[in-house]
Parts: sequence; structure tokens; C-alpha cells
Amino acid sequence: MAQKRGFTISARSKRKRLRKKVEAKKKEFRFHGLSLQELQSLTVDELLPLLPARQRRSLERGLTLRQNKLLEDINKANKDDLIKTHCRNMVILPSFIGHDIHIHTGLEFQRLTIQPQMVGHFLGEFALTRKRVKHTGPGVGATRSSKYMPLK
Repeated sequence: MAQKRGFTISARSKRKRLRKKVEAKKKEFRFHGLSLQELQSLTVDELLPLLPARQRRSLERGLTLRQNKLLEDINKANKDDLIKTHCRNMVILPSFIGHDIHIHTGLEFQRLTIQPQMVGHFLGEFALTRKRVKHTGPGVGATRSSKYMPLK
């Protein structure tokens, strides 16, 4: 492609350079103004005011036996150890970051690596329990009107 007089850089190359600058300036993770190291040094009591109301209230009530066991397992485990749990209602705390947790979906255990952006959410939010509905042809016992299938 020949360059026109007076134009040195095309719009496409400007966008490409801008994208490279944005990729170079990757922002570090911050949770309510705290860096990852500051967040991991907080106790649960110091973390509570930063969480949304539902998560804060569930932690203020105290942890159940299953939640306590999961918390102990995570604190004892190394980063590469796999932890299995049925406890979908556990709030993700900063000490969970980097661990691989297998969460039960009702049928199987789904593997989940905890990222910093997941802090303050429940474990069950990341392990879906329902599959997508896939409609096929009409089943046995369908009426004449419901058996109509348009040709594509």
C-alpha cells in the first residue's frame, strides 16, 4: 500500500501502537484500594467492612462446621494441593488466592483456581449446577400439533 503525501502513520498503525501501550501498562489488582499483599495481611475482622452486605452478614454469624473444615484445609494445604468440598456457600477470602479447589456441582467436582478478582464472592457462583437446555425433536407421546417441525 502506497503512502499518501503528508501522512506518515496510518490510523490502523496508531490503534496498534495504542493497544501495545495499554498492554504494557497492565494494572495491578486492587480491592477497595488495597493491593494483593495488603489484602492478604488483613484479618477476617478487618476484611468485613470491605465486603458486600450479604457476605459480611454470613461471616459475622460465624462459620459452620463444614466452612471451618474447609478454611483449615486451605490454611494447611500447599498451593498445588487439590481440595475437594461440597461447601458452596463459603465466601472466598484472600487466603484462598492461588489454591485449586474442587467444588461439587451436584453431579461432579468442578476444578476452580482462585483468582484475586474472586475475593468476596461465594464458591458456588463459579461452579454452575445446571446445564444448558438443548432442544431436539418431539418426544414419544407428543400431539400432532406439537410434532410440527419446520424444515430449514
